[in-house]
Amino acid sequence: MSGWERLWAELGITLPHAVGVVLSAAGIYVVFLVFVRLLGQRVLSAMSTFDVVVTVMLGAVAGRVILGHPPTLASGVLGLATLFLLEAVFGQLGTRPRLQRLFNAPTRLLMVGDEVQEAELRRAHITRSELHGALRRAGVRSYGEVACVLHESGGGISVLRRGVPVDRHLLSDVVGVERIPDELLAPDRTD
Repeated sequence: MSGWERLWAELGITLPHAVGVVLSAAGIYVVFLVFVRLLGQRVLSAMSTFDVVVTVMLGAVAGRVILGHPPTLASGVLGLATLFLLEAVFGQLGTRPRLQRLFNAPTRLLMVGDEVQEAELRRAHITRSELHGALRRAGVRSYGEVACVLHESGGGISVLRRGVPVDRHLLSDVVGVERIPDELLAPDRTD
């Protein structure tokens, strides 16, 4: 094998390998989306040390699956291009109202006033300790300061405080909004 052939073997890619890379990238992308949907948006939110370790391991496994053997520069570029293309396509599909529920978990109430919604914490895979951390980051000193706490569709936690009534329109997409007492909500306005 000449020097150029050896270089191509290290950097290039054959057509069957290219097809394998594209199919593997698409397959692992869809599997990842399914797992995130099943395990909840918390997977994508603030991470503990353990979560970082698991994320690194997931990336290593996904990379090996996508690149195949032997990994080459061309297979890496093709794998990344496929992942970015899939992200762009699924991102556009996720903006369509009919498909939003498929791609995005709904926003849920974790607290209403000073009451923790235990069932929603379990659904979101969020511990009380994580909830308390979010409250502290928001500067909350007691449960009595809370109007509501939301687990957003992107995985983050939002804390809305008592004092200024919450505009109902801001909560229109929240699962369980009917549990929020009227005294915490601003009166309906006519738009």
